[in-house]
Amino acid sequence: MMEVKAHELAKKQRDIGVAEFFSRNRHLLGFDNKSKALLTTIKEAVDNALDACEEASILPEIQVQIIDLTNDRFRIIIEDNGPGIVQKQIPKIFAKLLYGSKFHSLKQSRGQQGIGISAAVMYGQMTTGKPAKIVSRISKDYPAHLYELHINTQKNKEEIVRNETLTEWYKDHGTTIEIELEASYKLGRQSVDEYLKQTSITNPHATIIYTNPKAEQLLFPRVIDKMPVEPKETKPHPYGVELGTLIKMMRDTDTKTLQSFLTKEFTRVGSGTAKKICESSALLPKTKPSRMSREQADQLMRGIKNTKLMNPPTDCVSPIKEEFFEKGIRRVVNAEFYAAATRSPAVYRGNPFVVEAAIAYGGSQPKDKSAHLLRFANRVPLLYQQSAGAIAKAVCDTTWRNYGLSQSHNSLPVGPLTIAVHVASVWVPFTSESKEAIAHYNDITKEIKLAVQECGRKLGQYVHKKKRVGLELKKRSYIEKYIPHVAEALKELLDLNQDQVDKIKIMLESTLEETRGKAEEVKFDLKKNKEFDEDFAKIGKERQAKLGEGQELK
Repeated sequence: MMEVKAHELAKKQRDIGVAEFFSRNRHLLGFDNKSKALLTTIKEAVDNALDACEEASILPEIQVQIIDLTNDRFRIIIEDNGPGIVQKQIPKIFAKLLYGSKFHSLKQSRGQQGIGISAAVMYGQMTTGKPAKIVSRISKDYPAHLYELHINTQKNKEEIVRNETLTEWYKDHGTTIEIELEASYKLGRQSVDEYLKQTSITNPHATIIYTNPKAEQLLFPRVIDKMPVEPKETKPHPYGVELGTLIKMMRDTDTKTLQSFLTKEFTRVGSGTAKKICESSALLPKTKPSRMSREQADQLMRGIKNTKLMNPPTDCVSPIKEEFFEKGIRRVVNAEFYAAATRSPAVYRGNPFVVEAAIAYGGSQPKDKSAHLLRFANRVPLLYQQSAGAIAKAVCDTTWRNYGLSQSHNSLPVGPLTIAVHVASVWVPFTSESKEAIAHYNDITKEIKLAVQECGRKLGQYVHKKKRVGLELKKRSYIEKYIPHVAEALKELLDLNQDQVDKIKIMLESTLEETRGKAEEVKFDLKKNKEFDEDFAKIGKERQAKLGEGQELK
């Protein structure tokens, strides 16, 4: 009986397709509710459009349109002016999960896994049954190609519903994708509107035209005409490779010797360094990598750890830079003080990364609420799981009281403040496939905290200076109130004539007026005070001389 049962159970076992798995677990990809599904769909399409434009050195112009079809159905249309997609790649890019060019490429990019846009197509297919529509053109000398696509979730393969060649199309080059899906449109800090606004902060070189379901158009124009520095592809660093990965690399390599394997497959390893690693590992440089045992690979790992290596190159990372980060946040946050900081490149698990921070203080922001935290990874806003991940932890662990703000223990400061943190890396360690928070690597958390503290020090100088000016103005308001009485008292004490009294009044009033104007810009100038003090002292000395040395002037 047990044998029969075992055979019956064996018949039920079968392969699980990746598309089928994610279709049943779509919450893992960010499609766990209707409002989040709308945001995720637009996010994936916009991220792809920005990446494509930057790779082709084209200043991005992206149009996002949401059309309300009623009954919780929306049509999403995203257009870009990128380089377009060659015809044979269109079905695979949009209708096959885990298909892309970025997974094996070690350089900074928004996408990593090859899941995002095809998952959005799959979600639209599941909720409305309608295919996604894609039109793309690579040049005005080539025709445009129109596809309507479904995904075969069992085979993770594209199903072409319609394929046409368009001899005429209104765009010389670029891509348009149209998806109909079941969703919900809402405003707030986790909305499409907020996502596009934050995207414009970290992409100041992009123009974004957004039409919401109410047919209202919002424009986020570019504030700089300079493309970001294009990140270069790099190889893995030996310090970041784990044993299983190393064994796989040795089996897959076409190199003949261990020394050539180390120099060809890794960055920062020259022939001399490769020999040192071999010596430290007690392995011959001429050993054939594909024939090495697990024990020998383990020896090689220990040899790598015992050999001093240079940090990985940082040209594979393209930070925003503090000047442009500040311009980006100025575009969307109405404040009175701005500051930004870009840290020097650092490394986690052999992967280079750069942390940047920017703050906006005062203005129209609420004074009695917690600061607004904006989190970014490779220029992409992270809107969900606000309190999770390394960014939130580092910001809350910062002592904001040192910078003139109130703060409870391990929480965001309270005040009119927006804090933006950007992490740029060849491989961002997200906590899940939906890419909503960055994992708590100590090296990353430390750099975030240092970047935030750098901005905090600039803020502290401004806040303390503003408080000093406020106190000074308060004192001067008392003087202003009693100017007439002071002038009359001085007239009696010093036996001044009316012209001298009028001069004192004018000097006091002009000094107060000038101070008031400069205080609005938090620039307090004591020059006039000094001139007044000198003039007043001069009058006093003259009166003292008239009274004689034996009398005291009070």
